[in-house]
Amino acid sequence: MTVQITILGLGQVGSSIGLALANQKNIKRVGHDKDYEIARLSQKAGAVDEIKVNLPSSVSNANIVVLSMPLSEIRDTLGYIAQDVQEGTVILDTAPAKGEVASWVGQLIPQGRYYVGLSPAAGSNYLHGIELGVDSARADLFKDGLFLVNAPAGTPSEALDLASNLVRLLGAQVMFTDSVEADGLLASTHVLPQLAAAALLDATVSQPGWTEARKVAARPYASVTAGIAYHDEVKSLRDAALSNRENTVRMLDAYMTSLQKLRDQIQNGNEAEVSSYLEDAVKARDRWIQERARADWQGAQQSDMDSVTLGARMNQLFMGNLFGRNKNKK
Repeated sequence: MTVQITILGLGQVGSSIGLALANQKNIKRVGHDKDYEIARLSQKAGAVDEIKVNLPSSVSNANIVVLSMPLSEIRDTLGYIAQDVQEGTVILDTAPAKGEVASWVGQLIPQGRYYVGLSPAAGSNYLHGIELGVDSARADLFKDGLFLVNAPAGTPSEALDLASNLVRLLGAQVMFTDSVEADGLLASTHVLPQLAAAALLDATVSQPGWTEARKVAARPYASVTAGIAYHDEVKSLRDAALSNRENTVRMLDAYMTSLQKLRDQIQNGNEAEVSSYLEDAVKARDRWIQERARADWQGAQQSDMDSVTLGARMNQLFMGNLFGRNKNKK
């Protein structure tokens, strides 16, 4: 049996998933994007075997559906495909708000289809740069990276196995969480940096001196404000912040407390404290960069199987368990 993976949203993440699976002989990659030109470019790049213009028909024969699109589009997409997703299908997403998406799936998708949330972190080779879109898709985008994997209570273990094996096919490690933990982690590492970039821009471009300051704003300014460019649409970042409001506010409070601490040290002219604050920050960043490069995470699971074995395992899991589970219910 050939396992069909339908990827909805063929930007950098969706197309990179497709490219990473290109050599899997028992996996058929079907793609859909609301922008047909993006879908065409993705297919031309080799990220999908086939593109479908019609959204419901793109998922009707899928064993796995990957929602790789802005958070703002996921609820409507689930509504459009709800009646066309076959029993036993595993629905995955890469959005930065796992609790919200899990709730939508529960409301909109019929029983017998299973949701597993994925939160991807690219490999260390791709930590820098702000490329977006299908042109920036890479087969090794997730190599030595890590995915948070979580699912609602009661999700069959087979669905989690299937999602985990897919992650390993992409070259990444698996870290199991629940949606609450995942949303907390994403608020601090995904949402907060982008909001901080927006706040810095707001604080500087509104100043009377910006007319001249913009002429000398260089690499430090560009690096720190780059975070706001990681979203194709402002509403996606807005929705990520608002849907995960409690965690977002908590991290904003922590960030403002740290800024206030630094402000007070500078205002008081305390050279030793300012030096300590900055040196600690540099050491923390260096340590994190080194840890990301090693990708040796306690609690993360790596695979000792090669990609061919993993592909076969995915096939066995789907046919032997998920599909059979639903046939037995009839």
